[in-house]
Amino acid sequence: MEIQRRAKREDVESIVRLLIDDQLGAGRDSTDDLGPYLKAFEDIDADASQHLMVADLGAEVVGTLQLTIIPGLARKGALRGQVEAVRVRSDQRGGGLGGTLMDWAIEESRRRGCALVQLTSDQSRVDAHRFYLRLGFAASHQGFKLTF
Repeated sequence: MEIQRRAKREDVESIVRLLIDDQLGAGRDSTDDLGPYLKAFEDIDADASQHLMVADLGAEVVGTLQLTIIPGLARKGALRGQVEAVRVRSDQRGGGLGGTLMDWAIEESRRRGCALVQLTSDQSRVDAHRFYLRLGFAASHQGFKLTF
């Protein structure tokens, strides 16, 4: 198994399938029209602060996450690593792949000089919350979203 690599354009459909293979994404995402996803991929791929990663099992993408390096003024101008869209295919969950992906994101954030790594997780994802707590994350903030 290749633990992680940068996603390629040809991985987009597989990544979308990972988003669909999820209690929340099943109602939001679809492979019917990949156009918006391909446009988003091009924007992500063109930005050096974005790291869209995948994990392969043979020729199949079985995991993904996106790491964004965010500059800011707070904490004396500290960089932050923001982790988004962590997904492991349902038949591969519980085997350590999510932890390996997160370990990569944490180490890459550290390597890039970030002062912290942060993420949000939907309140309904109780298992994910336990997972992040086991990795050493603290549930220190409450997140808010305004959807359009």
